[in-house]
Amino acid sequence: MLRVVLPVTLGVAVVLGVWIFAAGPTTPAQAAPTDEQYVDIASVAPTASPADGPDASTGTFTEDCGRNENGHLNADNVVVSPGVTGGAHHTHDYVGNLSTNALSSNESLAAAGTTCVGGDRSTYYWPVVRRLDRTGTDAHAVGGGMDGNSGEILTPSSVRIEFRGNPVSKVVAMPRFLKLVTGDPVAVVTGDARVRAQWGCSGHAGRFTTKYTLCPEGSGPTRTLDFPSCWDGLSTDSADHRTHVVFPAANGVCPRATFPVPQLRITIAYDLPHGTRYAVDSFPEQHRDPKTDHAMFIDVMTDRQMAALVRCVNEGRHCRAK
Repeated sequence: MLRVVLPVTLGVAVVLGVWIFAAGPTTPAQAAPTDEQYVDIASVAPTASPADGPDASTGTFTEDCGRNENGHLNADNVVVSPGVTGGAHHTHDYVGNLSTNALSSNESLAAAGTTCVGGDRSTYYWPVVRRLDRTGTDAHAVGGGMDGNSGEILTPSSVRIEFRGNPVSKVVAMPRFLKLVTGDPVAVVTGDARVRAQWGCSGHAGRFTTKYTLCPEGSGPTRTLDFPSCWDGLSTDSADHRTHVVFPAANGVCPRATFPVPQLRITIAYDLPHGTRYAVDSFPEQHRDPKTDHAMFIDVMTDRQMAALVRCVNEGRHCRAK
């Protein structure tokens, strides 16, 4: 299957106006979220999923890309602020492509190594989570303590990369170098329209909340990051990094003039001593609010890799990259 790629010029001025304005001058945020930003998982109701229709693509394709054991961390965001070192004002966790930073290009990403079994060079990244009862090694660094993000960075206990189908139709291939964003890192300022945070607890599948979760003994916090999956069929990026790929309706139907692509879901779990408070990194003025959780993806799969993924999902199989 051919994958159409029409590059889109990144609107750096728009980017700076949309996201980086929230950081403003570097000022410390509060050290920890308030008690009201945590909720007992027992009080969170299960989330219902849309029923599959007769033409649904019911397969899944999962990849093992590790859990950032190699410590690939930086305060960059090549999707939203390319060329701006430290532009995120918080620290990102990476799996997949080993080279990703603010100066990455399509060419450098395509030539780099990867942590993914099977050779997927795509880049997957999200803000780190920190335990608040310890001091981080970056207490005096940009993205860390200098931007109000205190605490010790946690390495996830597991990271699941999964591509899923569409409940009402088959999916088409993503174009190479497609850029995706989920969530709103400045939701405290902009409101809840783009919030996609889904905090949960291990062993409590399907229970999601926009607040930090308090998990029972033997269970740890999780984050489930679902990406948009209705592509405009033309662009690999857009000025706001969102309008070229949008979310389907609640029933799974994509808007008119868009095409369903495999839906990326990243599930991240953490091991923490019972009762230990934690928080996600954020822009200083977002005060580490849990609803600001977000993530980014750049597709660097080859045409052959993407075709195998699409075939698996459309045929209703459950595949794993090897």
